Amino acid sequence: MLNFTYQNPVKIVFGKGTIAQLKDLVPSDTKVLMTYGGGSIKANGVYDQVKAALAGHDVVEFGGIEPNPRYETCMKAVELVRSQGIGFLLAVGGGSVVDGTKFIALASRYEGGDPWELVVKRSPGEAAVPLGVVLTLPATGSEMNAIFVLSRDSTRQKLGDHSPHVMPKFSILDPEATFSLPPRQVANGIVDAFIHVMEQYLTYDVDAPLQARQAEAVLLTLIEQGPRTMADATDYDARANLMWCATHGLNGLLGCGVPGDWSTHMIG
Repeated sequence: MLNFTYQNPVKIVFGKGTIAQLKDLVPSDTKVLMTYGGGSIKANGVYDQVKAALAGHDVVEFGGIEPNPRYETCMKAVELVRSQGIGFLLAVGGGSVVDGTKFIALASRYEGGDPWELVVKRSPGEAAVPLGVVLTLPATGSEMNAIFVLSRDSTRQKLGDHSPHVMPKFSILDPEATFSLPPRQVANGIVDAFIHVMEQYLTYDVDAPLQARQAEAVLLTLIEQGPRTMADATDYDARANLMWCATHGLNGLLGCGVPGDWSTHMIG
């Protein structure tokens, strides 16, 4: 087994009705920026749940973070964070919203020049605005890691970065928030989680049987639960198992002491 150091400080709040716990998880003594994507959270009821839970908080909203979040969009949020004195970020959405919010958190505290330098240099930065997550799409595992991917139109680049400063303080995982997802998005999420595991499993042997069997457990569960969740969008247990598998796919645990091969991600 290879040498490794592992630490994961993210607090996971899992299960139905847990969005209501935001009232205690989000600090009430600072202004909050709530980030989200194209507005699907307003159609599926998640937006209303979040707003109700944060009724006593000072909340500013920023919507429109795209799939494969764009630097140009995120920088608009950075300007808002700086001008409004935002002290906490809340990402409500899937992996792209979470990734974009991580960059916003890091860039808002960057005192150098263009924050894109952080991504190009794969720099962890010096500090970030603290953030939390309400997850609506199980796929990327971004809710429990320090990784984010960003695209920039002007340079035609899509790059990844990671920083311990952007580990979420907490992530709320309510499987019911996934019930309204289009089947294609659910299928993509299953495949994404599966590939994350494969790139830590299908490499070369370093005599780490525990990690191999942990990876196999996630893969087998995805194979078993994937068809269930595709067949019935409101099968709570199937969605719960999928959500937890996706989180485990890239929270660092499966990669402890084993080699990874991220070539298919780099192709993307």
